[in-house]
Amino acid sequence: MPELDRVDDVYVLDLGNTENRFSPDWLTALEESLGIVEQAAGPRALVTTATGKFFSNGLDLEWLGAHGDQRAAYIARVQALFARVLALPVVTVAALQGHTFAAAAMLSLAHDHRVMRADRGFWCLPEVDIGLPFAAGMSALIRARLPPQAAHEAMVTGRRYGGHDALAAGIVDQVADEDGVRTAALDVARLHAAKAGPNLTTIKAGMYGPVLDALRGNPGLG
Repeated sequence: MPELDRVDDVYVLDLGNTENRFSPDWLTALEESLGIVEQAAGPRALVTTATGKFFSNGLDLEWLGAHGDQRAAYIARVQALFARVLALPVVTVAALQGHTFAAAAMLSLAHDHRVMRADRGFWCLPEVDIGLPFAAGMSALIRARLPPQAAHEAMVTGRRYGGHDALAAGIVDQVADEDGVRTAALDVARLHAAKAGPNLTTIKAGMYGPVLDALRGNPGLG
């Protein structure tokens, strides 16, 4: 389950050490951690990472399959999470130490900066291969946060990007070795901790207003 720690002015949100799928309980723990970051005062930033093979494998498809009647509410909740991260009043850095698939890849895009392990792990939007269309807000987020050609390739082909390929495509901002991913993310976060505050949310809302509206609106398929 997600756990929140703090290193000086940087909050470190560890998503867990399993596949870290977006189960309802997992989402609740993540939402509570974000609330702490939002409500804190003074300089601060956020690094989101995980422990082990996976950053996250995305939606909890097993839970969703058993609760089909809750599908719309579940997707709306996930999209609201993306909107919340995208508009956080702090600079956010995703430290992708392991596989980052599907909704987890979208969660990484909601962060301001991404650091990915160079030698192992993939970033991937596999929806085209598993028969899942993108919800409207998800499509808007991907298109807003990736270069057009990378967004097209990632969404239409389901390509798996290793660290260096993700860097070349503009999906991540930098790569590091296994031991350096979290350190590099912390370095970026510390650099921008003083920017935290409501003005940062205003700036992000101005940049991503239509995306935030789509994420907070109807979760219908786009």
